[in-house]
Amino acid sequence: MKLWLASASPRRAAMLRPIYPSLHQEGLDGVDESPPSGTVESQVLSICKRKAAALNESTNFDAILVADTMISDPDDHSLSIGKPTSKAHAAVMLHRLSGRHHQVWTASGLYWNGTWTFWCEHAVVAFPEFSDEVFSQLIDSGSWKGKAGGYDLHGPMGEHATLIEGSESVVLGLAAGALEHLEALASLL
Repeated sequence: MKLWLASASPRRAAMLRPIYPSLHQEGLDGVDESPPSGTVESQVLSICKRKAAALNESTNFDAILVADTMISDPDDHSLSIGKPTSKAHAAVMLHRLSGRHHQVWTASGLYWNGTWTFWCEHAVVAFPEFSDEVFSQLIDSGSWKGKAGGYDLHGPMGEHATLIEGSESVVLGLAAGALEHLEALASLL
């Protein structure tokens, strides 16, 4: 099966390549990723659906996968924390999450057999209180670039973060239900 991952995320591709070695990865440009009003769950699902709507479904691919990930503000679960835009913005985000639990929301959409199917799931991640040294290392590593909440669970943050609830795939950017569905499809082909 020819699968197009319509995302530039290296973590998403790393989860899919063992299942789909000939995976085509090409991100989308020009999709409005500004969060709408509502819960973080509805925000991330809306953005994922915007990405799906931006695609031309008549391609040479058997399936297309889109996804979006957001962090829920630990003080107000109706506010989302997106991707940092600068080193200073990443520092503010990580400082906000330091010593706390937070929810990570991922929505994934799969176009296959002429229809879209969407999944929206969350996981809970805990961070310890970061020392100044660890905090500086996390920021200086640059691993925050392009990552919701300013961190990469498989990067330097992996030494500090603890997955409390849910699937690691959700934190890395794919809804577990979508990943399971793709694994099942691959086993049938």
